[in-house]
Amino acid sequence: MNEALLSILSKLDITELFKGKKGGRLRWSSKRSVGGVLATISVLDIQKHGINEYNLILAGLSILPLCLSFFEKE
Repeated sequence: MNEALLSILSKLDITELFKGKKGGRLRWSSKRSVGGVLATISVLDIQKHGINEYNLILAGLSILPLCLSFFEKE
């Protein structure tokens, strides 16, 4: 089983994950990265302690940059 997994992983090209629609490389976006980290922390805290007002505020803050990005012009 390990050999089959290594065979699959050896064919994986990670650089393809970071290419845009036009073939250029994508840059890291703090807008998406920070929002993703805040959302992950919020979900983990909800699982551990249950839902409270702080978790809801943190979840709202995590999606705010994503919601505001719809209004940006390219």
